[in-house]
Amino acid sequence: MQPTREQAWGTLTRYTKSESLLRHALAVEASVRSYATRYGEDEELWGCVALLHDFDYEVHPTLDKHPQDGAQILRDEGYPEELIESVLSHAEHLAMPRDTQLKKVLFACDELSGFVHACGLVRPNGLDGLEPKSVKKKLKQPSFAAGVHRDEVYAGAELLGLELDEHIANVVAALQPIAGELGLRTSADAA
Repeated sequence: MQPTREQAWGTLTRYTKSESLLRHALAVEASVRSYATRYGEDEELWGCVALLHDFDYEVHPTLDKHPQDGAQILRDEGYPEELIESVLSHAEHLAMPRDTQLKKVLFACDELSGFVHACGLVRPNGLDGLEPKSVKKKLKQPSFAAGVHRDEVYAGAELLGLELDEHIANVVAALQPIAGELGLRTSADAA
């Protein structure tokens, strides 16, 4: 079965009610889809993986359950094993190989998408004009977006073979079109 965005969104919203988690899923989806386009890969599949990577977090918020217990839910709903394995691979504690471009991209976009979103929340124009140097400056402030694992941000760019500045710029560009859905202000709001 080839998953669709509509199906993935349905699964996500059945298990996730938190607005911040839904926004995180949307941010990671936008970032991952942009890389799918860049690499000439299946944008629909990659987007579904990104939407579903944390779908079970509210019901399984601990590392002994997330995302491994969620994998069975996805199997029961008929999702393909490629999608399920990709979702599982984003979790550092499972130590699964990131042996496909999709797995690498999901890992690389997860923490950074959340961090870029947080940067946009504290700026008067959201993501408009957000430069990589500003994001890197915030990365050095441990108290800012303290839940983001900085080591995973750096490791993700390295895994993709990109300079951190380029990866940040890619993620910012991917999130800008959905800034409103992410609850971010835009320069149009200021006008």
